[in-house]
Amino acid sequence: MSYDANWRPSVNPWIVAIVVTLAVFMEILDTTIVNVALPHVAGTLSSSYDESTWVLTSYLVANGIALPISAFLTRLIGRKRYFLLCIGMFTVCSLLCGIATELWQLILFRIMQGFFGGGLQPVQQSVLLDYFAPKDRGRAFGLSSIAIIVAPVIGPTLGGWITDNYSWRWVFLINVPVGILTTLAVAHLLEDPPWERKAKKGTLTIDYIGIGLIALGLGCLQVVMDRGEDDDWFSSPFIRVFAALTVTGLVGAVYWLLYTKKPVVDLRVLKDRTFAAASVLMSGMALILYASSVLIPQLAQQQLGYTATLSGLVLSPGAILIVLSIPLVLKLMPVVETRYLILTGFAIMAAGFFYSSHLVPGIDFKTLVWMRSSQSLGLGFLFVPLTTIAFISLPQRLNADASALFTMFRNVAGSIGISLATAGVTERSQIHSAYLVRNLTPLNEPYNQAVRQWTDAIRDFSLSASDAGSAATGQLYQTLLSQSRVLAYSDMFAACAILALLMIPFCFLLTSVKSSGNAGAH
Repeated sequence: MSYDANWRPSVNPWIVAIVVTLAVFMEILDTTIVNVALPHVAGTLSSSYDESTWVLTSYLVANGIALPISAFLTRLIGRKRYFLLCIGMFTVCSLLCGIATELWQLILFRIMQGFFGGGLQPVQQSVLLDYFAPKDRGRAFGLSSIAIIVAPVIGPTLGGWITDNYSWRWVFLINVPVGILTTLAVAHLLEDPPWERKAKKGTLTIDYIGIGLIALGLGCLQVVMDRGEDDDWFSSPFIRVFAALTVTGLVGAVYWLLYTKKPVVDLRVLKDRTFAAASVLMSGMALILYASSVLIPQLAQQQLGYTATLSGLVLSPGAILIVLSIPLVLKLMPVVETRYLILTGFAIMAAGFFYSSHLVPGIDFKTLVWMRSSQSLGLGFLFVPLTTIAFISLPQRLNADASALFTMFRNVAGSIGISLATAGVTERSQIHSAYLVRNLTPLNEPYNQAVRQWTDAIRDFSLSASDAGSAATGQLYQTLLSQSRVLAYSDMFAACAILALLMIPFCFLLTSVKSSGNAGAH
């Protein structure tokens, strides 16, 4: 276990938990808050929308690289100093992003912001593990879940509201006062436990090869996932090259980290069955969470014509439901085996997504809110139990490495979920269009009747018969495209449901424990 009962922090652990979680909330918010502002960024900095997407890609690439090496950097310079460095530089880079005058400047500062932001989540998780006894970790991770689950949900809403009412620059500048206050609070409140202070700092051997392979593999993977849809995936030489580099980097990194004497991150932590299974389950949860967080606003804005703010309101009740369900889960954890709570969470999630797959083109706001709420309910049963049980049987010396890997799996899976969701909607729309367009033929009597009805309706606007007929045909084609997209969203929700069901067998690989940490029968 990573908690030492003989050590007590000088400050109330809950105050420290709130402060470090606030820093993480700010960082996670930045992964999604920028999305809706990209068209405005492109217009202000005289660039194309395609070029502006590198503002998001560059952040994800740097963030993905920083996550697995954060444990090494923690050991190198000390946990508190590293956390202060990360949050301080994240704040400075946020300021620089907000005042950037050219696109290349913004991309450079986003790379720096992503790299320093990547160290916040693993350190926050290891702080909670050290500051709280096993019996209190569930509540501590319940607080953490608010940042990790709710932040990506409200990010697009907040970003849209700020951009619509002020300027896209405030998407970044809003971090500055929060970052300054959090930096001062961390400097005053956070302290390293005795085993961290005794560890030798600055004398570690730097694993340049391991760091290089991780940077190559994860960096190129993020580029492939983020740019694949725009560049038509493997039909693009650019994507093929980066895919090859991804495989080279990841395979090489795994081999090197397993066999070198002093790896930058210890992959042997995955030998622990419970941690490995929890990592798979967390990855599945993150993939579904981030995919659905993109699908719902995209459906609301592009298909139903909602504003960014209104589409965010579709997500908000679900986020509130997650927060309200966490206390219930914390009450159940001492009573029900943790793995059964996780199983219940995935089952509820699967049911919610199957319900959501019954979309219709004219769906109303209330029904859309109910669908999102049904998707969100299961999340409250997942994050806290998963994070609590993942570290239950790990020795203290592997705490930092496990936190870094656990966070990396979650974030990379979330990034993959976003890419697959957007690509899936496009592909399934094309497939459904190809099937539906066969009905748009004069040999189909219902089609002929629809054309006549539309022609008669349009002719009332004083158009000629030929013009009215052309307009009617065009209107029917637009209806076909609309129905194709709705069917595509239904397919993606069904895919999320199936993935949730596929996660259930992994629940039985978890250790049979309750939140108190007392093992039961295996």
